[in-house]
Amino acid sequence: MGRLDGKVALISGGASGIGAATSEVLAREGAAVVVCDIQDQMGQALVARIREAGGKADYLHLDVTSEEAWEGVVADVDRRHARLDILVNNAGIAVASRSITELSMADWRRQQAVNQDGVFLGLKHGIKLMRKAGNGGSVVNLSSVAGLRGTAMMPAYSASKAAVRMLSRSVALECGEARDGIRVNSIHPGVIETPIWRQFAGPDPDYDGAARRSALGVKGVPMDIANTVLWLASDDSRYVTGAEIVVDGGMTA
Repeated sequence: MGRLDGKVALISGGASGIGAATSEVLAREGAAVVVCDIQDQMGQALVARIREAGGKADYLHLDVTSEEAWEGVVADVDRRHARLDILVNNAGIAVASRSITELSMADWRRQQAVNQDGVFLGLKHGIKLMRKAGNGGSVVNLSSVAGLRGTAMMPAYSASKAAVRMLSRSVALECGEARDGIRVNSIHPGVIETPIWRQFAGPDPDYDGAARRSALGVKGVPMDIANTVLWLASDDSRYVTGAEIVVDGGMTA
């Protein structure tokens, strides 16, 4: 038996990086996984791999900045499964690293639209279905160590991830007061070898150099975060909500 048997999970940005690793881990543990992304070909290929391994998965196109798209995806999950137990708000981007004096309004707004608005919309519509089903649930929002401390030359990214941190806390309190059995937590990765690093560090990012600034001195991999999501998604973390789980090799220490 898997740790998530009978549960339904929706993962935004699920086609690559941390999202793909999380999709595979949750499916391996018995969840019916709904992989959502704008990278359709990658998402469909991932779903095919999960099914070949004996897991349950579907792919749905989702632009997380669109409320209409979120409404459609959640309605589709309701029609297919009549429940949602796990929501992983993972979709995110990083605009190119640059000074605050050179950051364009367009880049600022795009960063907030994906990283902040996307999480807000996921919470708004995902929690509606969780409450409708009445089985409680676990929401995991992907923030960053950049949301815990200032990061030079990354003002838009840091601001967006700090917003995810406080949004997670606030909604955790709301759900707690509602006694609806829904838990909300955030994860704060450090240096993880994923495509998003190339968005602000260039085509050949110095993972190892950045990782040497952590206590462990090594970079992380997507599975390090996926396994943390699994714990938060499972009943093993039944008494954990409003928490900020830092997975950074000791960088912030």
